[in-house]
This record gives sequence, structure tokens and C-alpha cells, in this order.
Amino acid sequence: MSKNSSHLHLIDLDNPFAARSTLEYELPPFERIRDEHYLPAFYAGMQAQLDEVEEIINSGDPSFENTIVALEKSGQLLMRVATVFFNKSSSDTSSVIDTIEEEIAPKLAAHNDAIKLNPELFDRIQELYDADFKERSEDAWLLEKYYRDFLYAGAALPESDREELKTINAELSQLGTKFARQTLADTNASAIVVESLSELDGLSANEIAAAKAAAEARDMPDKWLINAVNFTGSPLLASLNNRELRERIMKASLEKGNNDNENDNKPVVLAMVRLRARRAQLFGAASHAEYIMREQTAKSPANVHAMMQKIAPAAINNAKAEGELLHEAIIADGQSHNLESWDWAYYSEKVRLATYSIDTAAMAPYFELERVLRDGIFYAATRLFGLTFTERPDLVTYHPEARAFEVHDEDGSRVGLFIADFYTRDSKRGGAWMNNLVDQNFLLGQLPVVCNNLNIPKPPAGEPTLISFDFLRTLFHEFGHALHGLLSQTKYPRVSGTNVQRDFVEFPSQVNEMWMLWPEVLDNYAYHYESGEKLPQEWIENIHKAETFNQGFLTSSYLQAAILDLAWHEVKSGEEVDAITDVIAFESSALAAYGFNYHPVPTRYRTTYFSHIFAGGYSAGYYGYIWSEVLDADTVEWFKENGGLKRELGDHFRRELLSRGGSIDSKEMYKNFRGADPDISPLLRRRGLHNAN
Repeated sequence: MSKNSSHLHLIDLDNPFAARSTLEYELPPFERIRDEHYLPAFYAGMQAQLDEVEEIINSGDPSFENTIVALEKSGQLLMRVATVFFNKSSSDTSSVIDTIEEEIAPKLAAHNDAIKLNPELFDRIQELYDADFKERSEDAWLLEKYYRDFLYAGAALPESDREELKTINAELSQLGTKFARQTLADTNASAIVVESLSELDGLSANEIAAAKAAAEARDMPDKWLINAVNFTGSPLLASLNNRELRERIMKASLEKGNNDNENDNKPVVLAMVRLRARRAQLFGAASHAEYIMREQTAKSPANVHAMMQKIAPAAINNAKAEGELLHEAIIADGQSHNLESWDWAYYSEKVRLATYSIDTAAMAPYFELERVLRDGIFYAATRLFGLTFTERPDLVTYHPEARAFEVHDEDGSRVGLFIADFYTRDSKRGGAWMNNLVDQNFLLGQLPVVCNNLNIPKPPAGEPTLISFDFLRTLFHEFGHALHGLLSQTKYPRVSGTNVQRDFVEFPSQVNEMWMLWPEVLDNYAYHYESGEKLPQEWIENIHKAETFNQGFLTSSYLQAAILDLAWHEVKSGEEVDAITDVIAFESSALAAYGFNYHPVPTRYRTTYFSHIFAGGYSAGYYGYIWSEVLDADTVEWFKENGGLKRELGDHFRRELLSRGGSIDSKEMYKNFRGADPDISPLLRRRGLHNAN
């Protein structure tokens, strides 16, 4: 009898989470799962794991098998319900799901603390850690990870501090859930209602149809609706001729979570920042940022600032130079207004067209979603790794729009399941992300089930989905995360797939973006959806010529968000954090201190809708995108130098990096793959920041 089976009395056997799924790949039995199943499974799962921990503590002298491996095997019931529930809450929430999450979030935080702050359990781990494994192995690294997990969670703190920490963690979990819920609600409320078709001049027929469908979904049959996105701005700003409408969209976007209504996130932010600063103080760290980065590859905020200060001055200067070009385009357009944030994308397209003969709106008919997926994304993975993808419409997923694909290796062996959920809906949070429903591991004999979620506007029934250049990049990016999960070959779930240091996790996904414009890949998918005409070679050449165009804007927009993240999380507990009462004033001051006070280029995320850091796992870690891009740009150079889309290169990347998950140190893993430490020069060249040094 398995350990889990001894706890089945805690849950109704009819509950679909009660036992491991018997479906292929242990795909959760979604056709049986109902809202009423979640809470009983959560509570039973938490109690079962606490019982399992008690068994570990009472299992005699500590050994790797009876302590570390036993911990890895514990909590399977809880993991089954948690992975399904939190995938559901992010991709298809409801008032019932929101209510469950509000109840369970602090309970889960307390449950995690009950394990990681258990002194008897930590004593066992400490004894094994002090004994020191002589060999370098995945077992030794797992022990190291558990020891640091517990230490980082507060296991070595005095009892009084541990009790305060439990209270802080519970409050933070509630606040994070509240921030996410309010951000989604205010984002939905920020959608722009358009009364007249003439206001949409400049949009494609596909975009207009999507706006019409969005309005009809909200019972507004005679109107058009432009849904807000989670970041600053909107993809439609690039082509809308109506300046007043562009202004409405941008201003609504910038005020998400800052409308002094029931979804106002400013009080939530201040509360979270104070709690995080105090928690860091308990650990003897100067700030939350210092506390977080101890466990990342960056190691300290000073190292992150040193990297960003190499980039920021050139980024700002380039953005201002780009702004001058755009102002000239405004004058040439017969207008006299100043350049504003709602003008940037629109006039960037005009300058791009005039200078490089690139019209990104005209490219969308060449990027039909189905062909991009099968003949672009999947094709590149086949060429590089030998993977094949077969759609499985017979498999029931968590939403009718979420499609399952079975993945096989070249020898016919099963790799895992890939679930693609592409379209936006009011029940889905903004942005794009990858989730795991099952982590690959040899310990429990599980193959991976991974999901990609995007927010592509859904066209009317029967119409093709034509995607923008930005969505094209996002598809390739998120599939890079999926590959990281699918190609994992680790013994333990704790280090499977994307379970790596936070500032390393974006690296494989950013590398995968390179294949979207790789000649052999592009030639295989970029065809006009009606005429069958190939994307003109001249356009492709012009895209490459324009690779550094607008990089001042893009880099500045990103860096401002990273700076805001650091500013909020370098605040010290006590008088310093208590003195902050005005969220917007703090935000402005933090950006100005770094030299970012050029208002036509807003931050990619303002504080009040910065879900990455207040409702996700990126607090004091948003810098990780550009930190990882140093590795990404260096890796792209390696692929180019060695022949590009070649199977032997893919096999090397898979063997030395993707398959390893987090089973060895990230820096060591990269050096094993590349044969050298990363070089920042390729990144500076890519972004046109040669003078950043």
C-alpha cells in the first residue's frame, strides 16, 4: 500500500483528486472536476502531507531516503489539486473560484510554514547537510536545495520570529490574491467601448471583427469593444488613425488599479511592501530585494544595478533620439501636437514604413495562427530536437478552447502532453504564461503535462486567427518555456523543468524566439492565408535591417518596470517604508532618480497593475528578463556560429541545459553548455546599445 493510499480516509473517494489520474499522462480528469471538489481536496491534501511529515520525523535516524526522498514523495494529493486549481484561477476564473482562492491562499501559506518552520524536520535535514555528500550528484544537489529552502523559509530563526513570519506570510498570500483579483476586474472595466465604426479607421477587418465579437460577448451588439491588456498600452495603438481614441485607450491603460474605486490596488501595494520589508528584516537582510537575490544567480541588488547601469544611459538617449524622429513624422503628417505616449506606436509604424518599408499591420495575413503553430513552432522543435506533435481532440482539457497535443520523440517514445490555450476571455488574466499540470520526474514515473496561455483576440466563428508580429514573438517565447518542461529528464520533481532560479527561467524561452525569423522556419510557415503567397523576401530583409529600430523605447520601457520593482523592494523596514504614503509619487521619484523622466515612453507596467511582482513570483526579480537575455543573446551567437537549426546543436542544448531542469547550479549548467561564461556584448549589439559601456 502506498503512503498516499493510507490517507484516503481524509477525502471522499469519488473526489477526482483522491487518487492519481488513470488517464494518459496522468492528465487530470477534467470532465469530472467540479468547483465543489477543490476545497475538500485542498484540506485533505494539507492534512495528508502533515501526516506524512510526522511519519518522516518518526522514521528513525535520518537518511537521504527516509527524509529527503520521503519529502519529495509527500503532498501528492495537495499537488494534484493545487496545479489544477491555480491553472484554472489564472486561465478561467469565476466568482466561485475567486472565493475559494481567498479562503485557501492563507491556509496554503500556513501549511507551507507548518512544514518548513518545523524544527524537528529541519534538524533532520541539517544533520544530513552537515554530513556532506562527497560526490557531486543530483541527490547531493537536492539535499542542498532542501536545506536552502528551509533556511530561506526561516527554519533557523528564533521561535518568536518564526511565529511573526507565519503571520506575515498569511497576510501576504491574501494580499497577493486580492491584487490579482482587483487587477483583472479593473482591466476588464478598462475596456473601451466604441460607438461608431468610423472611429476604428486604420484597423484591419480581422481586428474590427474581433472588437465586434468582444462587444457582443458583453451584450453590446451595436458597439465595438477594445479590451485592455495587462501591460501599458495596446497593440491597436500602432494602427488606429483616431488620435482621440488612442488617447482614451492609453489613459485607461495607465490607470488600471489606480481609479480610486473598489479595485484600487494602491493600499494593497503599500501593505505588501511593508510586510515584505519586515520579513527581510527578520532574516537579517537590508531589504526584500537583498533577501530574494541571495537565492538567485544575481546574488545582490548591487550586481543587478551594475548591469542595468551599463544599459540605461544608452537606452534613454536612444529613446529620445527616436522621439525626435517621431516628432518629425508628426510635423510631416501635417500635425502640430507634441509627441505623447499614445502617439508612439502609431508614428513608429509610419517611420518604420518610410525608413525600412516595413508595415507590421500588413504582415498579419502571413501569420495565421494554425500555420504558425504547426509549420513554425512545431516544425522548429522537430528540426532541432526530433519532436513530433499530434493533436488529441479526444482528451478533455480544462476549457473548450484549450487544445491537447501529444508529443513524441524521434524514436517514437512518449515525451508528454502540450496544452495550448490561445484566446483572450474575461475569465483569463492578462499576459502570457506557461503552467505545469504534471512535472516530469523519474521518482514517481511521471511524464510532463504543460500548458501555454496567451491572450490573442478571438475572431468570429469561421474566421482565421491572424496574429500580430508581437503575438508571433510571444508564441515562440512561451513555447520555449513549454520545451523546458517537456524535455526535462530529472529524477526529482523539485528540480524538474522550469524549477530553476527565477532569474534563469526566462533564458530558454528567450532563446526559442530566435527561430521565428530563422530562414528555414520562416519559409515553412509565413504564407498569406488567402493567396498562399510567401512573406516577401524584401520584407524579411527589411525586418533584419530594422532590428535595432525602436529598441530605445522597448529597452527603456522594460528597464523602468525593472527599476520600479527594485525601488519598491529595496525599501527598508521601519521609518523608511512607513514614510511612503503616495504610491504614484514614489513611482515617479524612483524612475526620475534613474534618469527615466521622458514621458512619451511610459513604463511597461505601472505599480498598480504590476502583477508579476505583486501577484506572481517575480518580486525583486523582474530584472530577470534582461539578466536572462544576456545568456540568450550569447546563446544565439553560439547557434549562428555553429550552423543554426542543426540537430546536433539542438541535442547539445537539450542534453546540457533543457533536460537538466534545476538539477545543478544554473551558472554551472550554462558554462557546461556554452563552454564559457556569458558575454554581455551580443545583448548590447542586439539592442543597439553599443555605447552603453
